[in-house]
Amino acid sequence: MALVYTTTHGSAFCGDSKQLLAALPDDNINLVITSPPFALQRQKEYGNVDQQEYIDWLMQFARLVHQKLRPDGSFVLDLGGAYMKGVPARSLYNFRVLIRLCDELGFFLAEDFYWFNPSKLPSPIEWVNKRKVRAKDSVNTIWWFGKTENPKANISRVLVPYSNRMKKLLADPEAFYTPKVRPSGHDIGSAFGKDNGGAIPSNLLQIPNTESSGQYTQACKAVGADVHPARFPSALPAFFIKFLTEPGDLVVDIFAGSNTTGSVAEEAGRRWMSFEERIDYVAASAFRFLCNEVTTQEAKGIHSRLVAGEVLKLDDYKKQPDLLAGILGIPL
Repeated sequence: MALVYTTTHGSAFCGDSKQLLAALPDDNINLVITSPPFALQRQKEYGNVDQQEYIDWLMQFARLVHQKLRPDGSFVLDLGGAYMKGVPARSLYNFRVLIRLCDELGFFLAEDFYWFNPSKLPSPIEWVNKRKVRAKDSVNTIWWFGKTENPKANISRVLVPYSNRMKKLLADPEAFYTPKVRPSGHDIGSAFGKDNGGAIPSNLLQIPNTESSGQYTQACKAVGADVHPARFPSALPAFFIKFLTEPGDLVVDIFAGSNTTGSVAEEAGRRWMSFEERIDYVAASAFRFLCNEVTTQEAKGIHSRLVAGEVLKLDDYKKQPDLLAGILGIPL
């Protein structure tokens, strides 16, 4: 295991997450957010294990996460759905993960979230495209665990825009809305018409995963580096980082991949650490932090030096908001 690069707020490491987590102080991390390799039937290049072994494998990491979290810390775990082998029946592995983390490790389920990706392609092919006996699987389960019953959180930091109907109500509450008791028994009073700066989000997060030509992917193509095949959109970790942490808090991703979490935490002013076992993925993730003054040739050199084991301070490359855009022609 080794440090690969640093930024103003964080550090990226290459190595076994179990060893890296074990080296951290107990009761130290504010938020662990990660999307581990899923329990799929077919092996992927990023190293997933099969469903039979998956839960035991994941429990090793979760046990350490519980130990390293602060008492008010959170563990956010993104898990994709899967089918049982050879039949159109769903695997329950993601729900078994939920039960075991709570029953065996002492986590508390703060809330269950569901990530709806409207751009996801129809899958699994056998049951959706060929036999046409199932709808496409486009929702991931996201379990938000607390180390205790009441982890730190502030929903006001992730309010969403009001609907057009609510905007009309706020413009003239007396003309648009009459306080009353709903058939459900809920008493909706006049305070309902107060402008709080946005609406409370639901636990269904609709976030398309359509980024295919952004700064990271274009930079990888420009220097001939492999693009990580299972990236999640930055809006997903951004929601939980803003919701569950404050500036200066420590955010850790134990299966970092292309380090989307680290780049979001950097922009949000959170301290961060990323753990990824493949050095090629860690080296390429540095492109998320480089500035627009870095040429393609310089980017190739940076990537090669990182792969070779040299530790770089990326702040030396004057990080700018438009990262690499000017030189590599990357759309923002």
